[in-house]
Amino acid sequence: MPEMRFHVRWPDGRREACYSPSLVIKDYLAPGETYPLDDFVAKARTALTIASERVREKYGFACSSALDQLQRIEAAALAQAPDGSVTVEAFEP
Repeated sequence: MPEMRFHVRWPDGRREACYSPSLVIKDYLAPGETYPLDDFVAKARTALTIASERVREKYGFACSSALDQLQRIEAAALAQAPDGSVTVEAFEP
């Protein structure tokens, strides 16, 4: 299963490399796009949940790395201004 990283810039300017065990993230986020904070979190939640389920279908267990990444995204979002935006800077295979 092809994994990838997606690089984001949070509203406070902090940059983070995020992990996805599947390319499904490309169906929800695009490099160079900026998303309202709540929209970014919702899209990441959907994509990472799907990615984890794809791992479950293939290997018989959920992807803990995808779920851990989702928890980090949700925690980071709580530390941001609620009206902020997140920029997806790049995808890295």
